[in-house]
Amino acid sequence: MPYKTRSDLPESVQHVLPAHAQDIYKEAFNSAWEQYRHKEDRRGDASREETAHRVAWAAVKNEYQKGDDDKWHKKSH
Repeated sequence: MPYKTRSDLPESVQHVLPAHAQDIYKEAFNSAWEQYRHKEDRRGDASREETAHRVAWAAVKNEYQKGDDDKWHKKSH
């Protein structure tokens, strides 16, 4: 179930990530949703949705990190 807009994202994503990070999450999720549509393309017994969420969070963590204040901040590269 790909996401069309930020407002379609799970509340757990909307409430914790800044707008740009939400965009990264959405695009990565949608890409992984297509890439891992076949069970043989996924590791272990993970569902298509679970795999797409994992990929999306990994993409966010490439650009953002959780600070001591429990908020997500863009990494300085």
